[in-house]
Amino acid sequence: MQSTDKQSCKPGFWNDIRPIMVTGSALLVVMFVLFTVINPDYAGTVFNSARDFIASNLSWYYIALMNFYLIFALLLVFSKYGKIRLGANSDKPEFSYFAWFSMLFGAGIGIGILFWSIAEPIFYLQNNPFISDTQSMTAEAAQVAMRVAIFHWGLHGWALYAVLGMTFAYFTYRKGLPLSIRSALYPIFGERIYGPIGNIADLLAVLGTVFGIATSLGLGAQQMNAGISYLLDIEISTAIQILLIAVISIVATASVLSGVNKGIRILSELNMSLTLLILALFVVFGPTLYLLSCIAVNTVDYLINAPALGVWIAPVEHAQWQSDWTIFYWGWWLAWSPFTGIFIARISRGRTVREFILVVLVVPTVLTILWITIFGNSAMYIELFGDGGVAAAVNADTTTALFKTIELLDVGYVLTGIMATICTFMLLTYFVTSADSATLVICTLVAMGNNDPPAKLRIFWGVAIGAVAAVLLYSGGLQALKTASIVVALPFSVVLILATFGLCKSLYNEGKTINTEPFLINPSTTKPVE
Repeated sequence: MQSTDKQSCKPGFWNDIRPIMVTGSALLVVMFVLFTVINPDYAGTVFNSARDFIASNLSWYYIALMNFYLIFALLLVFSKYGKIRLGANSDKPEFSYFAWFSMLFGAGIGIGILFWSIAEPIFYLQNNPFISDTQSMTAEAAQVAMRVAIFHWGLHGWALYAVLGMTFAYFTYRKGLPLSIRSALYPIFGERIYGPIGNIADLLAVLGTVFGIATSLGLGAQQMNAGISYLLDIEISTAIQILLIAVISIVATASVLSGVNKGIRILSELNMSLTLLILALFVVFGPTLYLLSCIAVNTVDYLINAPALGVWIAPVEHAQWQSDWTIFYWGWWLAWSPFTGIFIARISRGRTVREFILVVLVVPTVLTILWITIFGNSAMYIELFGDGGVAAAVNADTTTALFKTIELLDVGYVLTGIMATICTFMLLTYFVTSADSATLVICTLVAMGNNDPPAKLRIFWGVAIGAVAAVLLYSGGLQALKTASIVVALPFSVVLILATFGLCKSLYNEGKTINTEPFLINPSTTKPVE
């Protein structure tokens, strides 16, 4: 039996599908959906208990892990390993910089940052552990709010994506192993990655991807419902949000059937173009000089304070705040890391280690600072120096924050409608991009690294991702979505640590002959990506 398992994954495995991965991953997700639908109240209690345990006992672990990956990423950039190419020494990148960055950013955080870029700073403006009660709703509180919001979306999270994505690309294109989690474990377990050890690692990655993406899709559906409500006066309800998830899951499945070079790339480039357009509209028609000064101030302020924020562990009186915000975000980044890491690896053949990490670490962080500053400080300006109203809207319904801010910018009826329409359409396109990217990654995992998994597999997982997002919304809305991210990140973090150790071991061995052509563990698996 063991020899059969190995044979199916070695030469010629590209066209094979392993039943244990297909059925095992599907059964786990179906069991979760049934458990949540049959008794949502009990399911909510179980999820919350798991979240509370992690928040009370393992916050330090999540914090330490995120700091480690930021330091490790910087060390790789400045080490001799930075010149290693992710592929043969003669390989060239498949995508242009714009297409590459558009896809990695859209897969990484696009839909999530649309949801939180205004609501999160406004929450912190009213209350956070780093200001006193008397500082609430002041300019000082606004600066702290922007600092913390950017911290949650900045270098720490992108460092995790950079290291993990580079790890998968390295073992796939440099060493000829499958594009899957198990490949990073080869230096530790050798041929045993083709058995139960590898199956468990990949199944945990599938679960992390499903629940991580479901969290974002649930948030996106809620905000899209708010946008449609604003434009067409349709009610905001869970039923409509589930309907939106169903419709967009169908569109996303159609997109993933067309492949990376068509549907996903085109949509990602459209997303980036719309993002730059809406940011420009906010700057030109909003408080222009104020926003430009905030970009400079927020950047410097974040870089100075990020190290201290990164190691801060809340005292008892602020433990709940840290659980609701920082630990939620670290869990969300960790849960997303297998999906984003594999997807970025999939589109990064031919890059060097240094180029890969610098771009994935720095460029999205710069865009994140611009995005949160332009959106968040526009809302701050209205709240502190205008007639207010954003905070009240956020407190009443978080999903309406973006559209209420556009309305209160007071740029005229026509331009308000145009900006709201662009944002609603962006929610749609980022929604589809996230869903089809995740579907492709899950299919790649269960198909043992196959870059072109069967259409039936893509259809099943396109539907399954939407179903999980809908079930989480049904069972508890936003809180259930946040809880799922925190909980699912814990078991996968163990695999993440092992994968990093495997990378270090392999890089150390390669460092002795760094300028030679790579040694291929499985030469037959190195066909070019399609």
